[in-house]
Amino acid sequence: MALDIGRRQFISALGGAAVWPRAARAQQAALPIIGFLTPRASDDSPQLLAAFHQGLKDTGFVEGQNVAIEYRFAGDQNERLPALAADLVQRQVNVIVGANTPAALAAKAATTTIPVVFETGADPVRLGLVASLNRPGGNVTGVTNINLVVGPKRLELLHELLPTATVMALLVNPAELALTETQSSDMLSAAHRLGLELHILNASTERDFDAAFAKLIQLRAGGLVIGGGPFLVARQEQLAALAVRYAVPAVFENREFVAAGGLMSYGGSITDAYRLVGAYTARILKGEKPGELPVQQGTKVELYLNLKAGRALGITFPLTLLGRADEVIE
Repeated sequence: MALDIGRRQFISALGGAAVWPRAARAQQAALPIIGFLTPRASDDSPQLLAAFHQGLKDTGFVEGQNVAIEYRFAGDQNERLPALAADLVQRQVNVIVGANTPAALAAKAATTTIPVVFETGADPVRLGLVASLNRPGGNVTGVTNINLVVGPKRLELLHELLPTATVMALLVNPAELALTETQSSDMLSAAHRLGLELHILNASTERDFDAAFAKLIQLRAGGLVIGGGPFLVARQEQLAALAVRYAVPAVFENREFVAAGGLMSYGGSITDAYRLVGAYTARILKGEKPGELPVQQGTKVELYLNLKAGRALGITFPLTLLGRADEVIE
């Protein structure tokens, strides 16, 4: 009898062990799922993912507790984005985050029913992502970080710093076509207004960088504006090092560029934009409709200067710039 009871207890324990994993899997499956689609590589810009998670947390969602996230990284290969977006649609995620312009366009093309939340530095109306900023309509809304809008201002700041230079250059990634076309058009208009000659240089792989900087020297350009987009942003420290090596005054959009030895940066806060994307994603998970959520426009613009880089280039920052800087790095 004792043996019988022991065996029944053992079988009962086995049964419980079999039930609990199933219950855990069912609970996990019941969590809402976010599909996070990005052109970046998985180890690029971890601070942006951290900001996205913070926005989720601030609005009531923590990964692994009450929400699951399916990550899709294109590894700087934009041609992979449509297939990755289609995979997220097939997995029936609850919302797709299109992190940056190429991912946003791929997500919008992949579904008309699953909500999409984008982050972009471009004009989402001009890109065709939404009908209007105030009433996006459809299944798409998101956040603009205004970096594209303030792009011409970078050229103005470079001109203010180097008033005798008449030739400037803009570095863009031609693989990010929609973003590059807008950046180039806006920057050429600004150059014309300032009376500057502007040359467009292309780099879509790291192998293109040295050739682009060599061309810059050949053109005798007085300075360089580095365009935006995930490929160039992910390599801002490398670009800062190249600007130092080639002794080129350069301006980019993020503080990290200046901290790595670059001369100057001016732009909207991308980390703040990702935090807002996280908050919007959470609100949609709570039941709000994307078409009724106005596109948020970042308002935080930051200017950073590197005095050491200036001294190495023989450049003295005017007091007008120093007084407007959010931070001056020694």
